[in-house]
Amino acid sequence: MYRSHNCGELNASNINTEVTLAGWVQKSRDKGFMNWVDLRDRYGITQLIFDESRTDKTVFELAKTLGREFVIQVKGTVIEREAKNKNIPTGEIEILVTELTILNAALTPPFTIEDETDGGEDIRMKYRYLDIRRNPVKNSLLFRHKVAMEVRKYLSDLDFCEVETPYLIKSTPEGARDFVVPSRMNEGQFYALPQSPQTFKQLLMVGGMDKYFQIVKCFRDEDLRADRQPEFTQIDCEMAFVEQEDILNVFEGLTRHLLKEIKGIEVDKFPRITYDYAMKTYGNDKPDIRFGMEFGELNEFAQHKDFPVFNAAELVVGIAVPGAGNYTRKEIDGLIDWVKRPQVGASGMVYAKCNDDGTFKSSVDKFYDQDDLGQWAKITGAKPGDMIFVLSGPANKTRAQLSALRMELATRLGLRKPEEFAPLWVVDFPLLELDEETGRYHAMHHPFTSPKPEDMQLLETEPGKVRANAYDMVLNGNEIGGGSIRIHDKATQQLMFKYLGFTEEEAKAQFGFLMDAFQFGAPPHGGLAFGLDRLVAILGGQETIRDFIAFPKNNSGRDVMIDAPAKIDDAQLKELHIKIDAI
Repeated sequence: MYRSHNCGELNASNINTEVTLAGWVQKSRDKGFMNWVDLRDRYGITQLIFDESRTDKTVFELAKTLGREFVIQVKGTVIEREAKNKNIPTGEIEILVTELTILNAALTPPFTIEDETDGGEDIRMKYRYLDIRRNPVKNSLLFRHKVAMEVRKYLSDLDFCEVETPYLIKSTPEGARDFVVPSRMNEGQFYALPQSPQTFKQLLMVGGMDKYFQIVKCFRDEDLRADRQPEFTQIDCEMAFVEQEDILNVFEGLTRHLLKEIKGIEVDKFPRITYDYAMKTYGNDKPDIRFGMEFGELNEFAQHKDFPVFNAAELVVGIAVPGAGNYTRKEIDGLIDWVKRPQVGASGMVYAKCNDDGTFKSSVDKFYDQDDLGQWAKITGAKPGDMIFVLSGPANKTRAQLSALRMELATRLGLRKPEEFAPLWVVDFPLLELDEETGRYHAMHHPFTSPKPEDMQLLETEPGKVRANAYDMVLNGNEIGGGSIRIHDKATQQLMFKYLGFTEEEAKAQFGFLMDAFQFGAPPHGGLAFGLDRLVAILGGQETIRDFIAFPKNNSGRDVMIDAPAKIDDAQLKELHIKIDAI
């Protein structure tokens, strides 16, 4: 037996108990005649004491050789600690060691295994197995486990059945780039790793499984950022004989359950807003509603006032920033420079200060009088002491720019509080979006999303106006899940493929198996997938997902710990029928 107890469970009630512990040496303090060692495992830290007058000489001398991260086993007696540490559960006791075994010596770690480490991100990624020993990373992984367990519990209690779907599937032209896998046994042919189990979960509904879920790995070969990895995990769900409202209620319930069980928070409001409202009011389809600063459209009171910039714009739109009326000119100029960055792309910004006495002072006083500026304040909801910031230009582009400014200002003002949670649904997305380069329509979600029945007639004449039976769940300005009611009949699915530019032959080659299945009694069905990595990070009070993944990739999609991706040898390439001169 390597241990009778872990390093986080002993306390004063165990005094005089003989125990065996095992773990890693966190640090040691050698006072010559007395040596203390902090022993750490996943559960906590226990202090060991080696006393020259009470410890066997051989054991005492061996203790002096211990270095950081040595793996050791000790046997001894629990005794009361003289200098108690109230910051840890084991702080009232220590172990008077009688036996010491070094299970494995350790090199000096390349960074300190402490909560506040001296290791940079690159070095910690390279030695991720050491980084996991630190409490912040370890606790993030335990937190992820707790969330996943609560998800399984909630869904299982509602009669959802977890079913595994294949990882080696067929590549499809829709969506992001696939990761492809050459088939040795089928020369010149390739599998693809799934971007989602979409078609398989629909086939499970045809198979009568009724309620399916899976916590599943998915893969997308696309550019990375803080909240995206080439392989990620979804809570993937599908239900038969449901309408949109049924699905929203189930997964609104899951979100409420997680917030209550994981964070101890009861959520009263779970608003539902349309895609059009979200874009018009917040400039994006995943708004953070923990704070205000809603958009006010100012065309009526900003154009035709001899200010050519606004007169030439498709949209003039502003936000009222609370308490920003005291911004200095330097701070305002800094924000103007911020919106002019290539990442945002605005050509400039107009501002108007709301004075405490009800008057206004703007950067365009030459063109606008107090009545005009008063209308700006009314439309944006500005109050005395606030500042109104105004952008103008093409409607979609300008809304996106103001949305970026809104989020930046909220961050600077401390309005994006990580322990405050504001979920909502965004519904009524466009079914199709136009690719301006190719002139072709693409499915905004995926080609299996059902159109709103009342919009079906618009597919022939105005396809861009057709709304989808689709919905996204947003939490604190992040899309954490999305789904739709699916098409469940062959004729409608064929029509959808037609409007997406598929020939009949292409549709049959890519998705014939699904349309064939629809002819054998497919029930009405729909579903949703949550991004587990992102959901866990937000519940954990973070915006980035990396520390909630055991072995993440870096921003180049590389695993620097195992050095992947890597070249394979010529023999493997030949076996896979891949020409070496093409590499």
